[in-house]
Amino acid sequence: MSDDGESTASLAASLFAEVIISEQMARALVTRVLPKGMQLSHFSVLNLLAHLNEERTPAQLAEAFHVNRSAMTNTISRLEWAGHVHVRPDWDDARRKWVGISPSGRKARDAALAAFMPRLTEVVRDIGPAEVRRALPILRRLRERLEEEA
Repeated sequence: MSDDGESTASLAASLFAEVIISEQMARALVTRVLPKGMQLSHFSVLNLLAHLNEERTPAQLAEAFHVNRSAMTNTISRLEWAGHVHVRPDWDDARRKWVGISPSGRKARDAALAAFMPRLTEVVRDIGPAEVRRALPILRRLRERLEEEA
């Protein structure tokens, strides 16, 4: 037990309740302002591809987002249909494909960021940048620990 009498199990329940509710609220905030037709999963894939600035296979993308290959294939197909990604065969292994962000995908990702970053910046300003800086290492450790379980 901690000094305030709170059990570790109770603390864990409170932590995860806050994380889950915060995730839901952040998802809603971002989803509300995404460009028409873009889903959060689409933005997430575009954001990763833009950040990495190199191609990934569908399997690598599925692993990065902890989803099954079928779900990632669906997301990639929708992004390809919208012209946001290019899918090309692997010239060394015909069974594999490579996915890269297109110029229109980069524009769509940038438009999405421009739409929600002012609101997220406002949230950080309201909480206080120093508080957010103190919370980030803890949240990062939590994510890393949970990735071990995935």
